[in-house]
Formats: sequence, structure tokens, C-alpha cells
Amino acid sequence: MSGSDQGGSTAYLHWDEQWRDLDSRAAWSSPEPWVAQTVQLLTERGARRTLDLGCGVGRHSLFLAAQGFDCTAMDRSTAGVDHARRRAMESALDVTFLVGSFDALPFADGSFDYVLAWNVVYHGDERLVRTAAAEVIRVLRPGGVYQATMLSKRNSDHGRGVEVSRNTWVQPDAADDKIHPHVYCDAGDMLRLHDGLALLAAFDEPHGRPGSHHWHLLFERAGGSGEGPG
Repeated sequence: MSGSDQGGSTAYLHWDEQWRDLDSRAAWSSPEPWVAQTVQLLTERGARRTLDLGCGVGRHSLFLAAQGFDCTAMDRSTAGVDHARRRAMESALDVTFLVGSFDALPFADGSFDYVLAWNVVYHGDERLVRTAAAEVIRVLRPGGVYQATMLSKRNSDHGRGVEVSRNTWVQPDAADDKIHPHVYCDAGDMLRLHDGLALLAAFDEPHGRPGSHHWHLLFERAGGSGEGPG
């Protein structure tokens, strides 16, 4: 692949294989505590329409539906979406599932009160992150909330392998999804890549193991009061 080709989001190929394996799916079955805690904020703001972007096997979309939200979930992995849809049917939860890419959202402007992208949009290069952020802004209503994670430059994988474009690294010999492009950012990069969104909260901490630093981010789309639709 050329450097420009390597900037695209190809990591779904790895995750599509992972989601076909029972043990791999089991490791991603519970919602993240910070996502669960954000429900209080969403309720206070009157949020109803939610989008789980890069839903994987559906751990967050099923959780949001169980909390009473109108939930749409989307992932490029057919295996992940198929499994999530089966889980929703088994649990009698109403979730709309779609297969698609996070940089081209098939939704009208202002369709959602809340968009979640947990461990999703950093799979690619900076151009892709910017495109994804622009799409999130477009589909969020004014005052809507965007919750996401980004890889931190404090992450132990930052600087390993080949830098194929600005802040974008590929590890050609990796056994996991690091064989595909990943973007790493510091605080300045994080704000630059999300221009057009107002930052509500940000903290940088490990994800389950030492050295696995991610940014945890909460943004608001400008132009609204923070209250839900009437």
C-alpha cells in the first residue's frame, strides 16, 4: 500500500475477524463505566435520539436502548452488526443497525442528540479523523453531545513501526489491529482535529493495562442551549 492508502480506515478487517470468535466477542460485552455515567447528563439534557458509531458487537447500543433511548448503531464490520442485531432481538430491544463507514454517515443533518464513538475514529489518518468529526457535527443537533476516545501520544504504541502520515503509525509486523493505521494525539492535536466542537471534558488515562493511554472526550455541538428537542 502507498502512504495515502495506509491512511484509510482498514482496521475493520481485523475486527470483522475478531467478532466471528466467541471469546473475542465476550471481552467486549459490557458497556464502559464512563458511557454508563454519561446517561445522567443525557437525561438532564432531554436527549432521546442516539447513535452508537462503530458499535462493534453492540455493547453500548444495547445498553442505551435498555435505558430507554432511541438508538441507531452502525459499524463497518458485518460480523459485528449481525451479532449485535441477534443480541438485540434476543433481549427484545429495539435498535436500528446499519453497516457503514464512520466518515460517510447516511443520516440527515441534526438527526441525533448524542453520538458515541468509543475506540473508533482514530483508526485511520488525521484526514479521516477530521472527516469523521465533520460528519458527527453535521448529524448532531445544536447542543448535542459527542462522546469519544482518541489514542494518546502517551500510549506505549506511539512511535512504533512506520509513520505513514502526520501522527499516523502502522506496525507492519503487528499481530493485532496495529497493522492498520492509527492516529495518536496530544492535547493540542486533539483540539485541532475536533475544531467546531466545544470541549466539555477531557482526560488521558490507560484503558485496562499499563501504557494503554487514551483520551476520553466529551464535546458539545455549538449553537444550542443543551436542552433536548421540544
